[in-house]
This record gives sequence, C-alpha cells and structure tokens, in this order.
Amino acid sequence: MTPFKFEYIWLDGYQPESNLRSKTKILHFDEFDKEDLSNLPDWSFDGSSTLQAEGDSSDCVLKPVAIYDDPARLNAFLVLCEVYNADGTPHITNTRAKIPEGYDDYWFGFEQEYTLMDGTRPLGFPDHGFPNPQGMYYCSVGNKNVAGREIVEAHLDLCLEAGLNVTGINAEVLLGQWEFQVLGKNPLSAGDDLWVARYLLYRVTEEFGIGIEFHPKPVKGDWNGSGMHCNFSNEKMRTQGGKKYIDAICNELGKKHDKHIAEYGSANEQRLTGLHETQSIDKFSFGLSDRGASIRIPISMPSSDWKGYLEDRRPASNADPYRIISVMIDTVSQTTV
Repeated sequence: MTPFKFEYIWLDGYQPESNLRSKTKILHFDEFDKEDLSNLPDWSFDGSSTLQAEGDSSDCVLKPVAIYDDPARLNAFLVLCEVYNADGTPHITNTRAKIPEGYDDYWFGFEQEYTLMDGTRPLGFPDHGFPNPQGMYYCSVGNKNVAGREIVEAHLDLCLEAGLNVTGINAEVLLGQWEFQVLGKNPLSAGDDLWVARYLLYRVTEEFGIGIEFHPKPVKGDWNGSGMHCNFSNEKMRTQGGKKYIDAICNELGKKHDKHIAEYGSANEQRLTGLHETQSIDKFSFGLSDRGASIRIPISMPSSDWKGYLEDRRPASNADPYRIISVMIDTVSQTTV
C-alpha cells in the first residue's frame, strides 16, 4: 500500500478574522479516489491552542468537506475541513456551516487583493520614504513598476495544478499589491476555493521569505486599500434580469447596508472613505460602471436586457467569503419585485 499525505486545513477561532491552520495525516491506500470523501476519517485537534476550546475539554473535530491535489508534494492532497464540537454540532467558528442550503443557483466570484510585504513595508517600497505616486503600478510591467511577479506566478501555477477555479491575476494600484480572482458556480465552491487559494499563497511566500498582508489599508495616506470585491448572481439575474429586478436587489442591499458591513471584514472604515475608488462606509449607492459606488452595475448589463451579475465593492480583503456568501443570499433571496 502507498502512503498518502493529507493536509487537513481549517479556520481557527481568532477574532475579528480567523487564521488558517493545518496539519498532515498519513493514510495508506492501494490507490486513492479523491472524489470519495468518505475515505477520509474525521480528525481531532487541540482547540485550546486555536481559541476554539478550553483546556479542560479541548478536543475539536475536523470533518473533511472538500479535497484538492497538493501540487507541492508527492502523493499529497489538500483537505479543507469544517470544525465541529465533540457532540457533532458545528462549532461556533464554523462559518461555512452557516451558509443556507437550497441556493445552488447562486454564483459568486471574488476578487482577492493582497499586499506582498518585505518586513513592515510593501515589497518594492524603498527602505526610507515612498516610491513614486500611484498611477503606473496597476496592471503594469517592468522592474520600476512591479514587485513580486515571480511569487504571484508561482502561486497561480499551484492554484491551477490544485484544481482551483482561479480565473485570473493582475498587479494592483499599490506597488507590491496584487489580485487573483476565483469563481464558484455554487456558494460552497466559491468560498472553498478562495480559502484554499489563500492557504497556497501563504505556503508560497514561506519559500520566498516574504509576508502577506490582507489588511484593508496596508499603507496609510494617499494609497489604495485592499478589497475583495464580490461578484454575484442567481439564475433569475442571469436568465430573466430586467432593470426593475436589478434595481430592487440594489435597493434591498441598501436597506441591509449595516448588516452587510458587519460581515465584510474588520478595519474596513480605513478603506471605505469615499476616496480611492470606494464609497464611504456610512453611505450606500449603486450605479452603472461606477467604481466609486457600493454596488457597481457592469456596463454590459443594459445591452444584455439587464441580465448578468452585480459587483459588491464593499468587502475588505480580510473578509471571510463564507460570511459574505451567507449575508448576500439572505438579502437577495428576500428581494421582491
């Protein structure tokens, strides 16, 4: 029998945002079918070391929910897990389990921005002072305008080899800031792929000795923050559409603005200022092709009989995609025309 490595990955109990944790389990098989999760056992861990249990009753349970190839190791897989209590109930930190069932027609696409860090400064920044002002860094090329491409390309290759539905990458507005995009054609796959892509990003930067910053305002001052724009649609938006329905969704999102902001990541007020392609955190707006709005209506929608998707530009780069998905389904599913 062949020994296989299974990297069990989960979210810890730290607040306001969870951290990724993982440990390796060795199992022996003549051959392993990754389509059958029943072959993978539950596994426990010390929740008192991850802020998920007390020391006198510390066992928490990992339940495998999604599996991916691990392209960095031989005979290895990445196993995304939900955390459960010993009594079989979802742990309070298990945000994936809170996504409502019965909404498989919802598609989510996340635009994950992040900043590569060399110590306490973004990669490419001089040791003292600042680089040239923003303008030449977005989607740019060349040594003066780009920092860390080799890291980003290595991450992209790993994601594709793992089977994640990563749909693109680009350099962002701040020097050392990058973005990758993930698309899921059901709610769970979108969140799963994003968390595993984040995990692989951390693994890659270990090799390069570079840090990752998901804070929504990595550099104070006249510099863009980092967001995680959420593109979303349901079957009605994609196949029926209509301006009346799209406007109704936007208005419903406006009514629930505070509820959404509460799920969209900490320190987001530092990013949502009304400047640098954002709307103020205490305001809500929507508009056609408006990157300064809370909700951007793509320019293609009017010519497509108002069918398609909407972009929520409010989520911060450090947000939990499961929490975004949950609150978005809750709001959009209540929209009536």
